Amino acid sequence: MARQQSRYICQTCGAAHLRWEGQCRTCGAWNTLVETVVRVGDVRRRTGPGAGPAARAVTPQSLSGLREAEPIRIPTGVGEMDRVLGGGLVPGSAVLLGGEPGIGKSTLLLQAAAGLALGSGDSGGEVLYATGEESAGQVRLRAGRLDLLEGAVADRISVVAENDVGRIVELTREARPVVLIVDSIQTVTTDELEGPAGSVGQVRECAMRLMEMAKQDGVAVILVGHVTKDGSLAGPKTLEHLVDAVLYLEGERTATLRLLRATKNRFGSTEEVGVFEMAERGLVEVSDPGRAFLATADEHAPGSVAGATLEGTRPLLVEVQALVAPGGYGSPRRTASGIDTNRLALLVAVLGRRAGVGLGSHDVYANLAGGLELADPGLDLPLCLALASSLRDRPVPRELVAVGEVGLLGELRPVPGLERRLREAARLGFRIAVVPGSRRSDPPSVTGIEVVAVANLREAIGRAVGAGPSLAGNRNSPEDSADAPSADLIGTPAPSAGPGPLGRR
Repeated sequence: MARQQSRYICQTCGAAHLRWEGQCRTCGAWNTLVETVVRVGDVRRRTGPGAGPAARAVTPQSLSGLREAEPIRIPTGVGEMDRVLGGGLVPGSAVLLGGEPGIGKSTLLLQAAAGLALGSGDSGGEVLYATGEESAGQVRLRAGRLDLLEGAVADRISVVAENDVGRIVELTREARPVVLIVDSIQTVTTDELEGPAGSVGQVRECAMRLMEMAKQDGVAVILVGHVTKDGSLAGPKTLEHLVDAVLYLEGERTATLRLLRATKNRFGSTEEVGVFEMAERGLVEVSDPGRAFLATADEHAPGSVAGATLEGTRPLLVEVQALVAPGGYGSPRRTASGIDTNRLALLVAVLGRRAGVGLGSHDVYANLAGGLELADPGLDLPLCLALASSLRDRPVPRELVAVGEVGLLGELRPVPGLERRLREAARLGFRIAVVPGSRRSDPPSVTGIEVVAVANLREAIGRAVGAGPSLAGNRNSPEDSADAPSADLIGTPAPSAGPGPLGRR
């Protein structure tokens, strides 16, 4: 049995200290000492003269001589979760699921445990659910709401309320489950460290113990981690580097929609996203995610524009909302929800300097409907159109969708996957698409939707917001006064004999 010792290791220079100190005496860094288990016996066996034959048998191999089989996938039974994971869990892997408290992490994992227990063929088997936050009775109450207390599911899911990582590893090796779920890693401790549960040393050491067991025994491990107020996983950031996949469950607690993203995945892509809806009986997979974030109201108000984004291989249509109000005393406000505030301030500056839509003295509020948080530059154009629409109190046509990135010079730049976005927009009933024009290539032609290619932001606002009464309405609204920006300022195109501003290519 290897003798265990604990030292306080500086995360900056690696110096070891016998006790915690506020400042490292070697490098002078503050608050960098983390309690860490030092396995003296293991180190001697690996590096000393008495190293075993297994340690001496490791030899380098050429890249052409390496043979690695395709990883086996274990479907979780939750299609959206399997999509994000790349097809399912891989035996021997460790997955970290993060999210704010109460967002639905435990509910999702309990549903995944039911799917794993009922898997067909060799994919199904026993599931061990180790909970440190709740009692076994509380887990049973949640299972009752999900209708998981009867049948083969209830027999194949074992629940244990345990906080000691050594005991969890021991129970896992005795039960030999297909998947081990630990809820949560912040509550698991080891007696070899003196720090409290959730401390940096405890979280990292417990995660390493569980990962070592997963690699040796071929058991897939799912760890639950909470997210702090600043949006990072509680505990050490190095925990994300230890595991094989990191998933985040996002969404507003007051809303019903939830998004599951992968920020790291050694066995699949990190660009996919899963969409769920929180219902009375757990998280329900959204059958049509492309339509889930669009407006449902019959009246199309000013300041609302549909934009097309791309999450991995899945196009989504989102409603971009903006509200422009006269500012009071002091600096005008710039508030955004789901959109980067710095990006909003940049687009406000471009609108005033390059498109003649002055918002310097107005309060600006922007929002993505449904609690989404996106950083897609393709939403720049719909956000700018929404701001101009709200300022002039003139709605954008309901059947219009906009896609494009806005540059500092007011030019529109193409975005990847434009044709895929437009096909999804046409499927959902949109008939007009305002997209960036390019001299290198013509815009894609999509059946069922008219593509309007524009070169700059001024022209895009003129064609969408400055349209005639038949398209945008409110042509002679009270807002079109001397106080409001004139049509020339927003680039209304000159009249022509064609079918109208939005009907021209």
